[in-house]
Amino acid sequence: MIKHKEQRVGVLVDVSNMYHSAKNLFKKRVNFKEILKEAIAGRKLIRAIAYVIKTETEEGIYFFEALSQQGFEVQMKDLQIFAGGVKKADWDVGIAVDAIKLASKLDVIILVTGDGDFIPLINYLQNTAGCLVEVVAFRQTASGKLIEEADDFINLSENKKFLLI
Repeated sequence: MIKHKEQRVGVLVDVSNMYHSAKNLFKKRVNFKEILKEAIAGRKLIRAIAYVIKTETEEGIYFFEALSQQGFEVQMKDLQIFAGGVKKADWDVGIAVDAIKLASKLDVIILVTGDGDFIPLINYLQNTAGCLVEVVAFRQTASGKLIEEADDFINLSENKKFLLI
């Protein structure tokens, strides 16, 4: 896929999806700074948003600050705990709404997630909003159909620079 420097790019990161993928596959943490650099690929970054689940730990606070210093707007959501102890924490709807709201201001929307729930969003952005959609994820934990629908795919598993020691 041709990536030219005048393309207006938005990067939307499903932090939880990336965190759990790296942890389960490699027992490591994600280098979000390198992912952002690779995703932008020399183009005009308009927005970079990292969607996180709020934690009360000191480590979580430092992590959110680090994301902010790396150029991300950090969107936080509380962990929901339901009767019976079931926990829920996902940003799928929030990411989709933001992608649709930003589409008119962008040429390319980059989804940093392997979650197949975003397939209808990709189709909408491509066919209705006229945006190119790129997916950045670890191939082993990414939906095959998500990769297939995207205009481009960056496999984070191919380079160790996307992981922190």
